[in-house]
Amino acid sequence: MNLPGGCDHIRDLDGVKHPKAHVCEDCVKMGSTWVHLRTCQTCQGTRCCDNSPNQHATKHARSSGHPVVASAERGERWLYCYEDDDFVEY
Repeated sequence: MNLPGGCDHIRDLDGVKHPKAHVCEDCVKMGSTWVHLRTCQTCQGTRCCDNSPNQHATKHARSSGHPVVASAERGERWLYCYEDDDFVEY
């Protein structure tokens, strides 16, 4: 199902992957902190947002080619596609 917007990678809102734990996997490894969390919709890894010191979600998207993340914050229901700079609320 194609959704409104320009990202062909955001297709199925029923299959949104949620975080296994509410921590940035990469920040935990390096002993750092984060502001908000994003969950990769390809591999289900959870990493920190661009307001966080290390911006692990964006770094992961660029290095892995995994374009779509969902907010891992409680009460937020949106997806973002890095490749197309597109945002969808659900």
